[in-house]
Parts: sequence; C-alpha cells; structure tokens
Amino acid sequence: MSNPRPEQHTGSVLGKQGHEALTISAFQDAIHYHAQYSLGKRCESCSRRELFTAVALAVRDSIIDKMLDTENRYQQADPKRVHYLSMEYLPGRSLKNNLSNLGILNLCRDALHKMRVDLAEVLEGECEAGLGNGGLGRLAACFLDSMATMSMPAYGYGINYEYGLFKQDIDNGYQKEKPDNWLIHGSPWQIERPDEACIVPLYGRVEHGIDRAGQYNPMWMDWKIIVGIPHDMPIVGFGGQTVNVLRLYSARSSEEFDMQIFNDGDYLKAVEQQIASETISKVLYPSDSIEAGRELRLIQEYLLVACALRDIVRRYEKTHTTFDQFASKVAIHFNDTHPALTVAELMRILVDEYAQPWERAWETTQAALSYTNHTLMPEALEKWSVSLLEYVLPRHLQIIYEINRRFLAQVASVWPGDHERLQRMSVIEEGEQKAVRMVNLALVGSHATNGVSTLHTQLMKTSLASDFYQLWPDKFSTKTNGVTPRRWLLHANPLLADLITNTIGDGWITDLGKLRALEPYARDPDFQQAFMTVKRSSKALLTQIIHDRCRVAVSPDALFDVHVKRIHEYKRQLLNVMQIIHEYQCMTQDGKAPPVPRVYIFAGKAAPGYWAAKQIIKLISSVGDVINTDPRVKGLIKVVFIPDYCVSLAEQIVPAADVSEHISMAGTEASGTGNMKFTMNGALTIGTHDGATIEIMEEVGRDNIFLFGLQIEEIRRMRERGSYHPREYYHRSPHMRRLMDTFVSNLFCPNQPGLFRWIYESILDRGDPYFHLADLESYIATQERVTQAFKDPAAWACKAILNVARVGKFSSDRAIAEYAREIWNIQPVL
Repeated sequence: MSNPRPEQHTGSVLGKQGHEALTISAFQDAIHYHAQYSLGKRCESCSRRELFTAVALAVRDSIIDKMLDTENRYQQADPKRVHYLSMEYLPGRSLKNNLSNLGILNLCRDALHKMRVDLAEVLEGECEAGLGNGGLGRLAACFLDSMATMSMPAYGYGINYEYGLFKQDIDNGYQKEKPDNWLIHGSPWQIERPDEACIVPLYGRVEHGIDRAGQYNPMWMDWKIIVGIPHDMPIVGFGGQTVNVLRLYSARSSEEFDMQIFNDGDYLKAVEQQIASETISKVLYPSDSIEAGRELRLIQEYLLVACALRDIVRRYEKTHTTFDQFASKVAIHFNDTHPALTVAELMRILVDEYAQPWERAWETTQAALSYTNHTLMPEALEKWSVSLLEYVLPRHLQIIYEINRRFLAQVASVWPGDHERLQRMSVIEEGEQKAVRMVNLALVGSHATNGVSTLHTQLMKTSLASDFYQLWPDKFSTKTNGVTPRRWLLHANPLLADLITNTIGDGWITDLGKLRALEPYARDPDFQQAFMTVKRSSKALLTQIIHDRCRVAVSPDALFDVHVKRIHEYKRQLLNVMQIIHEYQCMTQDGKAPPVPRVYIFAGKAAPGYWAAKQIIKLISSVGDVINTDPRVKGLIKVVFIPDYCVSLAEQIVPAADVSEHISMAGTEASGTGNMKFTMNGALTIGTHDGATIEIMEEVGRDNIFLFGLQIEEIRRMRERGSYHPREYYHRSPHMRRLMDTFVSNLFCPNQPGLFRWIYESILDRGDPYFHLADLESYIATQERVTQAFKDPAAWACKAILNVARVGKFSSDRAIAEYAREIWNIQPVL
C-alpha cells in the first residue's frame, strides 16, 4: 500500500473546479487523510469497515460542497419546495451509488487498485441503512434519487431508526430474526444537526379557556417533552449537479425534564425516563400486537410529523413574515397514511401558535398537503383508537373531531339524510371502540390524492374511497410508480448498461424512454448473443451466491425463475410452491420430465408475528430439501430460499432472472415495483391481472409477458355470489387432489408430522381467501408456456430485449415529473 500523504489534503477531493480537477493522487490523499485524522489509523492497518469509512468520508467532502451549493441555489431562486414525508426509506448501500452519480466510480476503483485495495471489498464494508422494509421504503428512495437527478427543490423527512427490521437467518427451514443494528458504528453519510433540534410535546391534557375576545381558547397543558435531533443524509443526483437532503430524526430525552427528576433525587427514574424517550426511534415497526407497541408506533409517527413541520415552518419563516404564501411556497406530501397526523399538526400550529382563523388555516392546510395511497388491503388501512389518541395527543384528537364535524356538515349538505354515507365518510369510526380512520383524515385534509397504478386508482374510486371520489372527483389521479434506472440498471447491472450505452448512447440514464432505440436490435443475432452473454454472466454470479448461502449447486444454464418480495399470503408464494410440487409429482410419478432445467429462487422476509408467512418460508425450505436431494429429479428442478433479502442482494438477483413472479390475487397489489426492476433487466414477467403488471403488459406487448388467472371482476362476482368452492376444484382434478393431499401426507415434513396440514385446511375448509385453487390450473398452463418459450433461445432473447426497450414508462423520473407538474406545482432549479 502506498505511503500516506495526509498533509497534502486541502479540501474536497473534487475541488471547486469539478471532476476535471480530480486525480487519482488527490483521491488517494483524501483517503489517507481521513484514515489518519478521522479514524486515527494508517490505511494499511484499517479493517474493511474502516477503509470503507475513509473512502466514504473522502467522497462526502465533495458531496457536502455540492449540497451547500444546491441549497444556496435554492435560496437564491426562492422556489416552491416539496417536502416528502415517509416512515420508511430503503436506500441500500450508498458508496457505489454516490461514486456512480458523481461520475468517479472508475477513478475510485483505479485509485484503490494502486493502493492494492479492491473496491469490491471496500463496498462490502458498508452496512445497509435499516430505514425501511419493502416496496414503500424502496419507492421513497427511488423518488429521492429522481428528485435530485432532476434538480427538483425537495427534502425528504423520516426517522433515524437505530435498528432496521431484522436480519434473517434460516435455521432448519425456519426464519430466525436477529437485530439489525446498522448504526452500531455510525454512518459516514449522516451529518448530525443538534442546533436544529425540535421539541415534541406528548401526553398532557387540554384546558378549555376563553381568550380576551371571548373566543374559545383551548390550551394543551402538562405535556412531556422529547427532542428530535436531525441527521442529514445527502442524496446525490446523477451528474452531481444537485445534492438534496434526507433529514432523519432521532428521539432524545429532554435535558431540562430529566435534570429536574435527577435533582429531586430519583436517579433511577431519571435514567429510565431517558431510556424510554430514546427508545422511540430505536426500532422500525415495533410490534403492534400489544398496547405498548401501538403507543410507540403512534409516537413514532408523531415524531416524524412534528419535527418535519417544525423544520418546514422554520425554513419558511426565514423569508416570509405571514402565512399568506405558505401553500404557494410549500408542498407537503405523505407517502401512505403514516404521516397523516400532518393534517392535525399543521392545523394546531396555524390555529394555536399563530392565531390563524380556522377557515384560513384549513384553506392553507388543504392547499399544502397531498397524499399517496399505497394499499387496498383492509388490515393495512391504518386506524388509531380514540382512547389512545386522547392519551398521547389530546389536542390533536380535539382538532380531528372539529375537522370531522365541519366535514360531515359539508357531506350532509350534498347528500341530505344519507346517514349511511355519513358513517362511511366520517373520520371517526363509531362502534364499541371508536377509532380515527387515517385514510379518511388524509383524504379530507389534502388537495390531491393518487393511486400508484391505473388499476389501483380505479379501485380507489369504486371501492376504497368511492364516496370521496363522488364528492371531489378532481382530487383523484394516477401516478404509476417507477424505479430509478441509476440504481437498478446502471449500478446493479453494469455489463448490460455498458452494452446498451455502446449500442445507443448513454441518454437513457436520465431519459429511460430512449431505450426504445434498442427495438431494432431485438432480432439482431449479434446483439442477441451479446445480450444473453451478459445475462449468463449475471446468472453465474448468482449461482455462486446460492452455493455460498444455501449450499445448493445450480447451473447458470437453467431457467432462473425468481420470486423475491415480502412474504405474505396475498403475494401467493404458496401458489408458486404448489405449482413446483405439481411439477415434481409429474416428474417422479408420471415420468414427465421438464423440457428445460429450472431453478426456483425465493427470498423475502416475513413479519415476526405473522405465523402463516413464516410457515410458508418453512414450506419452501422443506420442499427444496426434498426435491434438491431426490435422485429421480436429476437436477432438473432446484428450489432455493436465499436468506436476508435486502437491497444489495436484490441488486445481485434482479440482473440474473430469466422470469420474475408477480402472482398476487388480482385486486390486492396496488402497484408493485419489483416487476419494473426485473423488466428493466430483461426478465419476462409471470403475473396476474393486478397492479402495474397490466401496464407493463400494455408497454412491452402481450407476446412478451405471461399473464394468467382470474381478473378482478371475476373474483368480485364469485365472492358476491358465493360461487367459489375450493373442494369442487379438488374433486374435479386428480392432479389438484394429489397435490393438496401432499400437505397431509408428511412428504415434506417426515420429522414433523402434520406440519403443513394447516394449508390443506385453510384452502379446502376455510374458503381459500386468496383463490389459490381457482388460479392454479391457469398458472400451471402458463408455466408450461414459459418452458416452451425458453426452449427457443433466439425468440426468448428477442422477448427479453423488447422488455428492456419498452420499460421507459416505469422510470421514477417519469413519476416525479408527473407529481411535480400535476400535484406539487414545482419546477427544477438548475
């Protein structure tokens, strides 16, 4: 390793002149400087994690310069800004993405190579930010990337969870959760801002008073205080011109409150109070199965809302003395219902702290707020009990009741005497235990709401929010989700990115629609060969990962059939396993061997308290154990479950997929973004008529996707008429009967008899709520079509290339442009 020269480091590695001033030597100097002066070590004695930190800090220097330049540009332009509130972000590892977006990835690789260090090893030293779970958090991260790349004046707000969801081990086929303490060593990307801490009140009571003018003047009294400490994470746009900020809040105890207890002599209580306060931002998704967990989750949501709004108002007041222009300068968007308390909190600030008349405050609130709905699943529609809200946020509950009173008066004026409609639209759900419907609060308090696929928005209009759509039809729109091509093609699949760039240029990186220029090459034999060579290289890399993590040998020449996502009954991993068992039985009992070898690849996490989902993981593992070791199969079918699915693992799986599974029951998936990532990388979709899969079919062409199963209207009619009887399917089909009987035969659980009987009973005796048997025959037939198509390499390559060429609509850049133009009314600041 070369000798350190820390004394030569005089500023950011890029310098004020930009990329052209950067040299390998300067980059090395910066790394040595931070190893010595930030970490107190020589480079040659640094661990992998420490070397990553030194490199990251060297890169961060230039990022901070650009972040400050960006903020200065915004301040001079004084534009309208969007503030994006989300309880989840799933950015993945940041170093490689930042190097790529800054345009210095190869330079960094060369600099480290001259130091006899492998960049790949350094990249492995970074812990993934445990700030989210699945699609919701990953979508938010894609949106931040697009907003920075497009130079949109935007801020992200979230919670700085100390522990992510969990790290997943598979032990004897069972999911085991381990703590994901991703911040144990800190993060070089985060900049703590204690001078901008926010005071957050909780609990207490409302005192009903009268002001000097004789008006009702409620006072929130006797609250306890926690403090939100902001940590800024820079978001680097492609090209490095714009660096926006994701501001994450950590909960800390109030020093004044704790000191009073301490001085009174109750030292143990003082320590307990501090620990309790700081627990608030400890864990992503505390268990809501107990009251304490629900209370913690509510406080987390209010911490985000209260801190974000305090920060937004503080920034606005730097250049404005009244709130007359607030909605013309501030757009606040909530990513699903978790930040819906924003409605009540902004009203509280305007009415209580700034003495705004209610009507004017409400007009400002509605004009500033907008809301994206992400789910139609009843159990995911957030509600908070009135009693819990009254205990934790008594003033907010009072404001919510007043919002609801005025809103219901408006509804009654439009539909006089329609009491059932009033009950449906009320923000307050009546019953034995009253609850606040956060979806309704978000709909009432915002000027715009959107679904995340065309189908999802239609279902919102006709079912979830049909009454609201009838009242405010102009409030609803579709903003189909998208994913960033920087992360999911340029970064995750560099070989394919290079092939595309060498063929049509690099304009696609910021304008994904330009991939259409690949269409003429779809039938070109030379391009097909190059394309499939790239695919096989990605499959070879994944083959090694499968061997290392699962101890299963697979061939990169097999068809890689990938089903990776959160484990949930509605996502129907079980349907996939049922088809695999059918294929296994056809081979071992009917002598029907599959025409091409296939590897079924699963990954995903089940919520710790979700018994059925965890049992499905056990089933996948058990089926794999039997099939992978059965000599009759001859290696033609392999089943693997790769543990601890995360962004970095997805970046290795997605480029290697030949087909990707998106087989939720129609009407249950709002959009789905995994399908977009796979399509972008040349995988063909096996899917139902659900979410954005329908739009993918419309873009890539019906011949280049494999759809199956019942459509939403068919399922609705069957449910309304009670005409779905799973046992009829069971008795009608010998193959289906043989398949279902395996769940009571102990074939896949010889050492735990009866382990999977619950599946047999759930489907045949409890109504099969996700219509597995209704879709199974269609699914099996579709899988046979996939096999036949894969047997023709040239035709398959053509389909895969056309998927890439026609994926342009599903860029998050397109989605953000639509939000900016049609909801937020913001412009780029260049």
